[in-house]
Amino acid sequence: MGQYDDVAAARASTKGRGGPVRGAGRAAGRAGRACRTAGAAVRRPFAATGRGIRRATHAHGAGESGLGKLIELHAVNSAGDMLITVALASTVFFSVPTDQARGRVALYLAVTMAPFALLAPVVGPLLDRVPHGRRAAMAGAMLARAVLALTMSGAVATGGLELYPAALGVLVSSKAYGVVRSAVVPRLLPHRFSLVKANSRVTLAGLVTTGAAAPLGAGLHLLGPAWPLYGACVVFGVGAFLSFTLPHKVDSARGEAPAPLAAGQRARRPRPGLRTVGRSVLHGLQANAALRALSGFLIFFLAFLLREQPLGGLNPAASLGLVAVAAGTGNALGTAIGAWLRARGPEVIIAVVLTLALGVTVTAAVFYAVLASVVVTATAAAAGLCQALAKLSLDALIQRDVPESFRTSAFARSETVLQLSWVVGGGLGIALPLHGVLGLSVASAVLALAAATTVRGLLTADRHHGPARARVA
Repeated sequence: MGQYDDVAAARASTKGRGGPVRGAGRAAGRAGRACRTAGAAVRRPFAATGRGIRRATHAHGAGESGLGKLIELHAVNSAGDMLITVALASTVFFSVPTDQARGRVALYLAVTMAPFALLAPVVGPLLDRVPHGRRAAMAGAMLARAVLALTMSGAVATGGLELYPAALGVLVSSKAYGVVRSAVVPRLLPHRFSLVKANSRVTLAGLVTTGAAAPLGAGLHLLGPAWPLYGACVVFGVGAFLSFTLPHKVDSARGEAPAPLAAGQRARRPRPGLRTVGRSVLHGLQANAALRALSGFLIFFLAFLLREQPLGGLNPAASLGLVAVAAGTGNALGTAIGAWLRARGPEVIIAVVLTLALGVTVTAAVFYAVLASVVVTATAAAAGLCQALAKLSLDALIQRDVPESFRTSAFARSETVLQLSWVVGGGLGIALPLHGVLGLSVASAVLALAAATTVRGLLTADRHHGPARARVA
């Protein structure tokens, strides 16, 4: 009997050992299921957000035409640009006293923008020669900024002069992307979609991601001055990948044709130039140049003015933040209005917003001494709204009136004029004494001159086109 007792004891011992093992297995299984459930709960909001974003960007036929993918690409591009802007602002502007900051900003404008004036006109004709490589051109602009962001990360902490050539490269790459993006919008236009509406949706997506990227960049800056640039490198890498997801018709030359030839004129490639694009585009560009100069002026003049004379009850950072939010809100509102407008010629839109900007600026100059906080935020909001609507309408004019064979050249040249106008306005804002009434009076004078020389021409050109001409708004 003893051997049977030993066997029973061994079985009992084995059963005792197996119980805890099986119990541990069941516990591990329950823990695994709990982890999977928790993971699904965490992923569910992100998945729902992604589906919501995709529905918004692909609505009204934008998904079928390919415009939705361009909207998403531009959103990524805008986020990367904002991260670089945060890194540069913290180095060039916020890290030093006001007088030293004015010198740094002036140096930035001179070193970065002056070479840009020479390089930018080359971008358009160069891109016109590669009509089959538009996706590659946008991807190249993304990759170039990714590399330059890493290059700048070593210099951003010290603010050395080596930072400025890299900033110039970022600016040129950004404008190269911008002119190609503007030139391909007509190829991705959904059925019954106006050009102003399409441009508005693309721009609005960029504004939304810019607003989201700004606090992200500020948070990354807390980790170190180079971290926003590391983030920008990653974002632009994603943008380079997304560039090749655009439809192949972006690269196709099908449907492209040179400008119509007059009787007896020799067939040759038209020479792109701003004087050959028609009265509407010329007057629209002049009005946009004035509004862009106003934007540059307000950015730098108010930035330095509010550092020395904050708005009532606020510190300088809060004052600048309030004005930035007002300008961003106005910009977003202008873009949304552009998407909503129906059957309005872009010439009329530009004339109206230029007149509105003039009225708001004159009112701000008159009442600045009494209601500084109100007029400053209202002027920033109005400037953002008017600039957004005017730029959307100018893009529509170029897309409507300029042959596709040199449309990118027209966009590049117009961007050069607008960028230089912004620099001139910014330089004026840096040079003027920090006196609110004086600054707003000068801005009013500039807008009054622009309105006197362009509004009548814009309205006349709109009547000349007439209702029979296809509208783009």
